[in-house]
Amino acid sequence: MAAASQLTTIFQTFRPNAFSCSNNNNVKIPAIPNLKKQILGVAAGILAASAVAAAAPLEADATRIEYYATVSEPSCELNFVKSGLGYCDVVVGSGEEVPFAQLINVHYTARFADGIVFDSTYKRARPLTMRLGMGKVIKGLDQGILGGGGVPPMQVGGKRKLYIPPNLAYGPEPAGCFSGDCNIPANATLVYDVNFVEIYSGNRKL
Repeated sequence: MAAASQLTTIFQTFRPNAFSCSNNNNVKIPAIPNLKKQILGVAAGILAASAVAAAAPLEADATRIEYYATVSEPSCELNFVKSGLGYCDVVVGSGEEVPFAQLINVHYTARFADGIVFDSTYKRARPLTMRLGMGKVIKGLDQGILGGGGVPPMQVGGKRKLYIPPNLAYGPEPAGCFSGDCNIPANATLVYDVNFVEIYSGNRKL
């Protein structure tokens, strides 16, 4: 009787209209009127629910990364230099200064001036390897990380906020375009939270 009662409770839980579970195979299990098929449907529903539960840790990790990518560093008072770049150090690093023309690893979150995130290495769960001083990145990142024009160079372990006006970003042209859709509009002001993780070890092979 106890087993029958539990089965009835489970069936009542999943009964409304249809039980559907999205997974890699897009499985959808409809409610079926006769008792035998109802029992089979409940069993399949339990298996599908178990599969969703097994996937939950991955979804939780993805949510955590997405959340971290949208959280800004603590605010600090920006210093503006002649070029129009604004910067302030949230954390002053204690390691080596960023080297000219060598590869470094940085984490960053990039936003528009209204705070909307358009890119983040945290979402990808790995830092970006970049080379500074060679025109490989936008001018605002070159000056803001490497230093110059009144901006001190960053040191390993440092975290810096950069306010990058359009003339030091992508200017009057949209950027990040694919199939007619552009991630960054023309004349966009960008705000970067930069974390100088390390000097890339592969530089030793150069």
